[in-house]
Amino acid sequence: MKNYISLMFKCLLVFFLFSILANAQNKSVKISVKNNLGFSRKEILSVSGKQLSDLLKGNKANDLRIKKEGTSEYVVLQWVDFNQDGVADELLFQAEVPAKAKTNYEIVFDGTIALPESTITTYSRFVPERTDDYAWENDKVAFRTYGPDAQKRVEENRPEGTLTSGIDLWLKRTDKSIINKWYGENLKKPGYYHIDHGEGYDPYQVGASRGTGGSGIWEDNKLAVSKNFVSYKTISVGPLRTVFELTYAPWSSYEVKETKRISLDLGSNFSKFEISIDVNKPLPNYATGISLHENKGEVKINKKEGWFRHGETIDGVFLGEGIVLNPKLVRDAFANVSKLKDHSDLLVITHPKENKLIYYAGFAWQKSGQVTNVADWDTLLQKQAEIIANPLKVTIKGNK
Repeated sequence: MKNYISLMFKCLLVFFLFSILANAQNKSVKISVKNNLGFSRKEILSVSGKQLSDLLKGNKANDLRIKKEGTSEYVVLQWVDFNQDGVADELLFQAEVPAKAKTNYEIVFDGTIALPESTITTYSRFVPERTDDYAWENDKVAFRTYGPDAQKRVEENRPEGTLTSGIDLWLKRTDKSIINKWYGENLKKPGYYHIDHGEGYDPYQVGASRGTGGSGIWEDNKLAVSKNFVSYKTISVGPLRTVFELTYAPWSSYEVKETKRISLDLGSNFSKFEISIDVNKPLPNYATGISLHENKGEVKINKKEGWFRHGETIDGVFLGEGIVLNPKLVRDAFANVSKLKDHSDLLVITHPKENKLIYYAGFAWQKSGQVTNVADWDTLLQKQAEIIANPLKVTIKGNK
């Protein structure tokens, strides 16, 4: 009898200890996301650095789940490995926060909970089937720029060439991914993506201009620009954010070595450009810009808030393009009007800090349903400027 009682006591003790351990492992961590602005926000947030290492201490990354506090509604996650060493450097999730309010989330470590999947996504890739474009998109917008083979074709007078470091816009009116489809159909029928088949099209002419977000150096009333990118690196493709890098051969009399890390979040109209510059002497008037095409559109310059826009009609439909950055980084901004085709740009002259610069460049097309006129576009640009100046405040508690 004593042996039986002893055995039962040991079993209960083991069960009790196991329960404590299980509860400790699955103890939730609180994430508080605060919005100080007067409009609701739905944005991609990241957990990185010390916050992430503390969070994962003693836990498996693959077991991590995030849900809205007090619900069973789990959110889509994405891990980013910037240096491609197999260890995640950043955790992404999408937060929704009402105006002047706070939303709470919970992190739990439970690999038995199914991860939610997203029906919409971000995407980017190198496109060797169209010479060597690099294209990127999300549920609202799409972009592309051009590589060394496209440049060489122009220099050798061969077909399918493009010589520019400007940023091209693909006007889409679907939240589904279109890059692979449009390039695939273009192989069957050249010019396919220049015609709207119900999902949008590419009517945007870049040429020697900056497109929307290309860079340059303004000196002696002229704009010096690089040629096409010479190499690329895809860092992350996923449901919440795509990240990649483009490098450029030394250009201008300053022998500028330029690397552009470009990212695009789900739900955003703006690509984020993180520019790293390597030069041997002081660099004046580093610029970014927007093509003015045939100089028939409308320019607005808002140095105080740090946003700059062009509004035009293409095929009778409104298109708004814009650049947003910290106003403290702006030296000047003006419309540089030229009689030469594709040489007119709205230029924003900046002063990078420690040879680094961050700005956001993007657009909205009337047929996408996001804007109806230039006033709507100005509102989006103003909101983006406020978002940059007032990031959502993330607080993590309970991970120690």
